[in-house]
Amino acid sequence: MEPRLNPFASPVMGKVFKHLVAANKQLLDSTLPQATQELVKLRASQINGCGFCTDMHFKDAVHAGEKATRLNLVAAWREATVFTDAERAALELAEQGTRLADGAGGVTDEAWANAAEHYDEEQLAALVCLIAVINAFNRGNVMARMPAGDYQPGQFA
Repeated sequence: MEPRLNPFASPVMGKVFKHLVAANKQLLDSTLPQATQELVKLRASQINGCGFCTDMHFKDAVHAGEKATRLNLVAAWREATVFTDAERAALELAEQGTRLADGAGGVTDEAWANAAEHYDEEQLAALVCLIAVINAFNRGNVMARMPAGDYQPGQFA
């Protein structure tokens, strides 16, 4: 499968993606746990059908020491026993923030309050930004039809 656009060759897409990468760097430096960040990125990427990002975040998480069992259960996090309450709250926020068009009210007050029980204000801000950034990456990659499967951990470091 060939991509419709090559984000590395397109001056416009390349510049925009560089800003998204820079935004993601700020999030990596936040106090939001790295494991939580990878779980959120993986779940949003699954929901959006972004094979490129799903592949990347699965492999990056494994490379960072995450257990494959947890990653394989991200799509079924409600039924899985391998996630903390804080991770569950982050995954719920990620799902609702990713599926804005599916819910007339957007993110529910209940989901927000649950996340606020586990994360401080700066971590909540990081979660909101993380969900926005991964959704932007997902949408760009899906529209450009970026192929999945060849990503190597640290490839874009």
